[in-house]
Amino acid sequence: MSAYVGRPDTQRVTDPMNVAELLLPTQLPPFEALTPEAILPALDRALADQDAVVEALVAAKPTTFEEAWMPLERAGNAIDALWSAVSHLHGVADTPELRAAYASGLERLVEAGTRLRQNRDVYDMLVALSVTPAFADLPRSDRVAVEQALRDFRLSGVALDEEERGRYMAISLELSQLQTDFGSAVLDATDAWSEHVTDAAMLAGVSDTDRAMFAAAAEAKGLDGWLVTLHQPSVSAILTFADDRELRARVYRANATRASDQGPQAGQFDNGPRIARIMALRHELAHLLGFTDPVAYSLATKMAPDAAEVLAFLRDLAKRAKPLAERDVEALRAFAAAELGIDDLQPWDVGYVAEKLRAERFAVDEQAVRAHFPVERVIEGWQALLGRLFGIRLAKRHDVQLWHEDAAYYDVADEDGAIFAGLYLDLHARPGKRPGAWMSDARPRLRDGNTVGLPVAYLTCNFTPKGDETPSLLSHNDVVTLLHETGHCLHHLFTRVDRPSIAGTNGVEWDAIELPSQLMEDFAWDREVLTSMSRHHATGAPLPPELFEKLVAARQFLSGMMVVRQIEFSLFDLLLHLGTMGSDPMEVIEAVRDEVATIRPPEWHRFPHAFSHIFAGSYAAGYYSYLWAEVLSADGFGRFAEAGLVDRATGDAFRDEVLAKGASRPAAESFRAFRGRDADPQALLVRRGLA
Repeated sequence: MSAYVGRPDTQRVTDPMNVAELLLPTQLPPFEALTPEAILPALDRALADQDAVVEALVAAKPTTFEEAWMPLERAGNAIDALWSAVSHLHGVADTPELRAAYASGLERLVEAGTRLRQNRDVYDMLVALSVTPAFADLPRSDRVAVEQALRDFRLSGVALDEEERGRYMAISLELSQLQTDFGSAVLDATDAWSEHVTDAAMLAGVSDTDRAMFAAAAEAKGLDGWLVTLHQPSVSAILTFADDRELRARVYRANATRASDQGPQAGQFDNGPRIARIMALRHELAHLLGFTDPVAYSLATKMAPDAAEVLAFLRDLAKRAKPLAERDVEALRAFAAAELGIDDLQPWDVGYVAEKLRAERFAVDEQAVRAHFPVERVIEGWQALLGRLFGIRLAKRHDVQLWHEDAAYYDVADEDGAIFAGLYLDLHARPGKRPGAWMSDARPRLRDGNTVGLPVAYLTCNFTPKGDETPSLLSHNDVVTLLHETGHCLHHLFTRVDRPSIAGTNGVEWDAIELPSQLMEDFAWDREVLTSMSRHHATGAPLPPELFEKLVAARQFLSGMMVVRQIEFSLFDLLLHLGTMGSDPMEVIEAVRDEVATIRPPEWHRFPHAFSHIFAGSYAAGYYSYLWAEVLSADGFGRFAEAGLVDRATGDAFRDEVLAKGASRPAAESFRAFRGRDADPQALLVRRGLA
């Protein structure tokens, strides 16, 4: 038996044009060979191989799982082996050459994928397989993989006539390109703006660590002084700590108008026309497939039954949260006027005033908190937590190809030392790296005859980078973010499903996908866990109990405002895709704000133009999933709390009943198996301080 454990031959000299090695799902990505010049030849090879497989299947019309399904899976795994690595590089190490290769490859990939899912002969072959007597005796995961594939064939227009299938193909290709261009415009706009600061007084209130970050950014550009950018750690540092109100206003405006017709880059990277075209095409596609709107199309693969139920869920939350949010805003206004001399609270003041009020009300000094969380110690404590919860160990490897010096690779092993997965980490912000934090698949778990492939994930964040003489210090929110993405990674790494299309996070209902991630967040609020992840960067002292207590006391500080903000984003997404309020995103967002907002942004604010989650990502008509899944995560964490929190038996149960099952059974069934009952919505209200 050949078993992949992520140990390729590191002595071999890699031929950058050896396309075969880029298509191996049982080897780690050879990043040195993954040049822009190598991507398209490798992809063309993989797509040609898939076409040959389809041609052979159509001719033979097999009716056994091994003969009908497995050839398709093998061909798909080869394509995914290449494209998961290309997509990752596109997100973390973008260059003009890579972007061009990615765009060309994505067009070919979408075309090939649509062509396959619209192939009536392949669909009929899988239907024939699904009605054979032997099908019922297959493992559940094999049956679910075929059943989900048949559903996806139908949702891809396999039943359409030839002309309609052609139109579906054209729409899919154009949407793919538009969504890629949307994300690229946001990245370009983020990288293009900066403000050169030469007067240290302008950075009053900002920590020495953040000043060092600004100084490093300036040095990288050959400048003296400091350089403020639109990368998230920079924006957060200014809007939260900078005393200079005008500087806050400039950074806020530049950030809020990225990729739009407004602000300092007005029209340069404008996503407005792309949004209009994306929405028109999504509506046309939904209608082509017989759905009333893109929301109905989206919900065909989710837990929520229909738009009415989602809207009712969001508006009920809004009714509970908005009075608290209004009280939050009044408290900020009163404090700003009385203590800070700000009589007209503006959006660019909110983060700054909130931090000052939090410090006064709860005596939480954010800079003091960050001083206790150097990234190296956080990672040590993070690994210890995973060991205590799930009995796993991460061993850093130094013989694996990486894409940047910030990145690292770990073997993931169980207590007996058996390696069952792998994990890449890339934690720090830098130019050419997409903002935000995310998990993505690097390699799937698969079993094919004598070949075993183990799951590998990418965990990516944008924390403050290390300086030459300054550490990377994380905020408590950064720790929460790390644990959030860890939940997604564990969902992929712990899978025991051998069919990649439904293993890990693949195929899971999107409005349940945040269950593991949001559940893991709550461990950041446990004294023992958080203390174990801390060590003062200068003194080595752990987080003191009194500082932890202040953090906990402040946990639900401005919770009403934060919930309302999530509801605002979710309603905007849903109502824009429903089309009941028109197609102009600015009109829709203003109408939603009329309904729920407590802080009104200026008229020139262009939130939709950088809302990559729904216009360039996977959350279109599904952003509500964060709040929907929070019901599951909040109630699921309750079982850990009842067992004493960091409880190995509960961790094993969560691993076995939720994380290991992937989409081999419905998410609601997995939750019931873990919790012993259906989720209680009250748990979300308690978690958010709304009950």
